[in-house]
Amino acid sequence: MIQLNDSTVQTLPKDVRWRAYERHAVKPGIVHMSVGNFHRAHQAWFIDQLLALPGHEGWGICGVSVLDDESEREKIAAMQAQDNLYTLTQFPPDGTPQTQVVGSIIEYISASETTDTVLARLASPQTRLVTLTITEGGYNLDRLGLYRLDTPEVAAELAAPAHPRTAFGFIVEALRRRRDAGIAPFTVLSCDNLRGNGEVARRAALTHAAALDPMLAGWINTHVAFPSSMVDRITPAVSPEEAARLNARSGIEDRLPVYCEAFAQWVIEDRFCNGRPSFELAGVQMVDDVHTYEMAKVRMLNGSHSVLAYPAQLAGLERVDEAMAEPMLRTLLDDFMEQDVTPYLCAPPGVDLHAYKESLLARFANPTVSDQLRRITADGAVKLPVFLGGTFAAVLSHGAPHIRLAFLLACFVRYLAGVDDQGHRFAPREPNLQADDLALALSPEPRDALRMSFLSLCGIEPQGAFAESFLKLRAAMEQDGTMAVLRQVLAVTTHC
Repeated sequence: MIQLNDSTVQTLPKDVRWRAYERHAVKPGIVHMSVGNFHRAHQAWFIDQLLALPGHEGWGICGVSVLDDESEREKIAAMQAQDNLYTLTQFPPDGTPQTQVVGSIIEYISASETTDTVLARLASPQTRLVTLTITEGGYNLDRLGLYRLDTPEVAAELAAPAHPRTAFGFIVEALRRRRDAGIAPFTVLSCDNLRGNGEVARRAALTHAAALDPMLAGWINTHVAFPSSMVDRITPAVSPEEAARLNARSGIEDRLPVYCEAFAQWVIEDRFCNGRPSFELAGVQMVDDVHTYEMAKVRMLNGSHSVLAYPAQLAGLERVDEAMAEPMLRTLLDDFMEQDVTPYLCAPPGVDLHAYKESLLARFANPTVSDQLRRITADGAVKLPVFLGGTFAAVLSHGAPHIRLAFLLACFVRYLAGVDDQGHRFAPREPNLQADDLALALSPEPRDALRMSFLSLCGIEPQGAFAESFLKLRAAMEQDGTMAVLRQVLAVTTHC
């Protein structure tokens, strides 16, 4: 097995690709907050292509770990030990997988352990773009979608802004330093699955800044660009077993291998305040308005993932491709996209929504990707309003059949109990679910679950026709199990 570092990239196995640019000449023009597997398989992969082209040496990535825990410290140490190189393997639905070494992350540092270094990097004139994959929860929003100033982390950094803890604490303090030094601001580019993610990032930064200095907020509002973007590439979590499989296949001893599907899409609103890489040369779509692309992807791909994952996990399945091999679950997904989503969507330019649906079904069924259901079901309290809130609102406001959505919500509430249909216990991963909401979900009075605070964002009320459908399906699931109830749901929708 070949050890992965700068000295070995010229002697990689012949089947492993390396773009062979001079990494020592690359400078960090991008600071990326929160380097997860998706960033390494998506944005860093796109930037890696650009670094191999002339004139892009100033667009390397400085990765910043925002979280402060042992796993993050281990990840930073592992990346630094191999000169921040890693392998990425793409798995097409058929054909030969392709492994490559990605070198676009040239620095990787901890926000908590090297705060001054991170602030210096953000405040440097060399940094012209700050990108984010901090997940939906990282935007610190309340149930009305407003940035919270009362959390312990934000309250602490408002009291001591030179010692930030959160992504927006770092961004605002760095922008203050740039303003005071007469340095042009950087662009803030969100790459998270949020509707209007650029506007969400802008509001968060402005709210944080205004709590410190209204004049700073005004300067940010005038001078800083917050373009929206849409990102898409299925990237599973990597278990130790998967890591061993990937390394055995590549012949490289990579401490942090990552893998993904072959498909990748990045659509960016072309609005930057301090220059940008030539993204389009790497296949990125630069557009005037991301909204329709974003709505189609969030409602159809992300929403469908949730519709599939909760009943599948309750049925005892573990992987997305396993779930897609179950005919009733595949039919549920097809019906959901065809009847509950596409009638209320405007198609992006040049996109046929029916063809897009078929491509999603094929991507989900890809057995070589083996995405984990538990990754998709995690953090539902944040994901459901974002991914499905618009669909709930559209279906309910039009008085359309809502049985599939009621079934989904019944599955989610049953998931929160942490027991599947076989009686096997699991720990629901809900870091952003409030304790009082969990108590409502687990209440002996079934209707209480409809009072969970985040459901109001989806237009769901404890009374009415939808509530009665939810209660009937939930009771039936308790007695008969998830798949038996799904059979009834599909029989009703087929009859309709």
